[in-house]
Amino acid sequence: MMIDQYSSKLSNDQIKSWNHDGYLMVEELFMREEIDLLLKIARADQHIARANGRRDAAGRVSKLDLRNELHEDTYSAFVRCRRVVDVVEQLLGDEVYHFHHKMMLKEPLVGGAWEWHQDYGYWYENSACLYPDLASCLIAVDDASRENGCLQVLRGSHKLGRINHGSTGTQVGADMERVEAAMKQLELVHCEMKPGDALFFHSNTLHRSDQNRSLNPRWSLIGCYNTKHNNPYKKMANGHSCYTPLEKWSDDRVGEVARSEWATVFTAEKSPQNP
Repeated sequence: MMIDQYSSKLSNDQIKSWNHDGYLMVEELFMREEIDLLLKIARADQHIARANGRRDAAGRVSKLDLRNELHEDTYSAFVRCRRVVDVVEQLLGDEVYHFHHKMMLKEPLVGGAWEWHQDYGYWYENSACLYPDLASCLIAVDDASRENGCLQVLRGSHKLGRINHGSTGTQVGADMERVEAAMKQLELVHCEMKPGDALFFHSNTLHRSDQNRSLNPRWSLIGCYNTKHNNPYKKMANGHSCYTPLEKWSDDRVGEVARSEWATVFTAEKSPQNP
């Protein structure tokens, strides 16, 4: 499914699909130039180069770089632009604010899996949000395929309610007895994506991904959003945000900010100190 990038108006069928499935795929939400610039900036980002790892049940590591704050940078431009935020607000039926965003880094051959989980399964414990009225938008930066560990979802699993979660490796995973029972009734969907495609999914939607068994990396940017009415009832020490009105940026600013930041990065890389 596609939407008009510059109106971000969902159709009735798209909203119906979201309510039924717990996720919505939007193809070509971002232009190739925008994604190419994001990838160049991320590859040169030393902060991302030091990203934290999470071990799966087999001990393999997948990396993520999580940021609770918005800045005048390309990552922030993507996650606060209207073509994303307006869609999330339509899907959740309320004003939303930035919860956090993260780059997910699945490297070729060595990267681990992400175990079955619901985002609200761990946000329930570490965010003090009473309701599961949160959603995420995964933006494909590289091609995402079955071979390189694309996201998998259980269609309609957001209707199961919150499932108990516990430690799986150094990740937090859902109770597998419940997951296996759900898999007997619900369709497993592999969300294969092209760079610039976006997947919006509910915080109770069960999802996972396999190890990257290909020769190509799979990087993605995920913006996470909470509804205004679901403001945490207390502030948590982990830095996740309480409600602050989100200044939405125009869609044009994504390319403008990315071009400006890449020009700065490129100039620094070519300076005499970095031949």
